Amino acid sequence: MNATDSIAGQMTREDARALLARYGIAPTEQRLEIARLLFAQHQHLSAEQILAQLSRNSARVSKATVYNTLNLFAETGLVREVVIDSAKRFYDSNPDPHHHLFHTDTGKLEDVEPARVQIDGLPDLPGSREVLGVDVVIRVGPRNAD
Repeated sequence: MNATDSIAGQMTREDARALLARYGIAPTEQRLEIARLLFAQHQHLSAEQILAQLSRNSARVSKATVYNTLNLFAETGLVREVVIDSAKRFYDSNPDPHHHLFHTDTGKLEDVEPARVQIDGLPDLPGSREVLGVDVVIRVGPRNAD
């Protein structure tokens, strides 16, 4: 049994290899381990969370490799990078268009269906430009007791 079988039970090595191939990504051992972890389910994980889970399961992947792999996955469109602020990024395994709700007190990120968010009044664009997408992150926290 591979070190990440317990955390990536829903994605086999063959599934991960095929997924990476569809995106033109060479399937190194480390990339396969990261893909199996990230795509075990729809989830939002930071690089630090991925590194910690791989380390707990005895997978030998360096911090630099995790960051480089996630950047590659995001550049190719395999994952969505969700930027909360300059120091907090998540990698989203859900490829479908959607927005996010970020809980500032817990750090939890959850999906919001696009139909639940209405966006009006986008700015006029220069003549040769078109809107390619809009990503919304709604930050929420506990209500202050007044």
